[in-house]
Amino acid sequence: MEMHNPAVVNVRDGVAARLERLPLTRYQKLIFTVIATAWLFDSMDLGIMTFVLGSIKAEFGLSSAQAGMLASSSFLGMLIGAAIAGMLADRFGRKPVFQVSMLFWGVGSLLCGFAPSVGWLMVFRILLGFGMGMEFPIGLSIVSEIVPAKNRGRYLAVLEGFWPIGFIAAGIATYFLLPMIGWRGIFIALAVPAVFVFVVRRYVPESPRWLESAGRVVEADSVVASIEASVKKCLRGRDLPPVAAVSSAIVSAVPRAARFVQLWTDGYARRTVMTWSLWFFALLGYYGLTTWLGALLQSAGYEIAKSVFYTIIISLAGIPGFMFAAWLLEAWGRKPTCALALLGSAAFAYLYGQAAATHAPLIQLVGTGLCMQFFFFGMWSVLYAYTPELYPTRIRATGAGFASSIGRLGSLLGPSIVGMVLPHTGQSGVFTLGAISFVIAAAVVVILGVETKGRPLEALSQ
Repeated sequence: MEMHNPAVVNVRDGVAARLERLPLTRYQKLIFTVIATAWLFDSMDLGIMTFVLGSIKAEFGLSSAQAGMLASSSFLGMLIGAAIAGMLADRFGRKPVFQVSMLFWGVGSLLCGFAPSVGWLMVFRILLGFGMGMEFPIGLSIVSEIVPAKNRGRYLAVLEGFWPIGFIAAGIATYFLLPMIGWRGIFIALAVPAVFVFVVRRYVPESPRWLESAGRVVEADSVVASIEASVKKCLRGRDLPPVAAVSSAIVSAVPRAARFVQLWTDGYARRTVMTWSLWFFALLGYYGLTTWLGALLQSAGYEIAKSVFYTIIISLAGIPGFMFAAWLLEAWGRKPTCALALLGSAAFAYLYGQAAATHAPLIQLVGTGLCMQFFFFGMWSVLYAYTPELYPTRIRATGAGFASSIGRLGSLLGPSIVGMVLPHTGQSGVFTLGAISFVIAAAVVVILGVETKGRPLEALSQ
């Protein structure tokens, strides 16, 4: 085997070309399924607050502002976790940090079930959020670096589609289990899936693209050889396609301390401004509204069971929403799909708010809610497909992590702002505020965004 200088690797002879030429088989799909399953469990833990916030608020006698602070607490953990995990994953590798993240959210969920006071519940939600914040950018990096460019956008969008599935699963679990085991029992039950970390450890390889960018060329070659053997086995021994040049770019291992600075140099500053603004305003609007959906329905006069049921029904539209976005990402492109999803979210968030504020017929409330969630989850699919494509391998997790972290700042502020604004403006004002946030995010993408559809990651790093 030809040896290379560990600091500089020619991509023409390296990992990217070998991975990109591989057909998509059940082996890569297995890796994707393992990551997506962990993502599903994570999403259930995050989404559960939408369905139990009303019960917690009633048990502790919380005001709207206090309930908003509780709902926001996990996002504080996510803000910290996403920023730290991205840098750790670019320094130590994707796989070990991904496994640690699962342990954090598992322990955090377990402790939430035993919280003696609302103060401790907030502390444990921060711990849980820290683990969730760690997991998201790393999962994105692993999938984007394993799946070939021609399939990458669709699979990243489908990965995010496990969020609405997890959200709906959390709602269904709450609907049936809340009367029997209460919100504490639900948090304890959601800690159990953290043992899935052992499945990740067994089946998910370290990203060979990351190994190569870190100068660990021999290990990268070994991992790619293993992937090639597994793919060939799935092809029942048929020869693999020949290796074609992906790019003549030079991938250099950069100093570890310089990773954050790299987000603002070499032409990446424009992309960083765009992604940070996009994530902040999109998540400010999204979490400001969805975290309160169940509680807002209760304040409109619906009992707890019915509010949970209607929230689940509304959330079902997220499934065709992310499927449509996954198709449109490859058929139309990242930028226009992102703008469409954000503007659609804005329009139907505003209409839903008007329906809720005027006590419109239930069919109108549910109808506008379905359309709102359709575009919400389409938006999520684009965010997660688009972001990791904008940075080179050496800083991909750092870039995705800080974008997610800035987004969690919006997540942190959103529910709290709603809690403070709701008594003064009512539901109409709350949803109008969310709509404005989505419009700002769409404008940022249109003005500053670049198109990445169908291009190898190495070409996008130019």
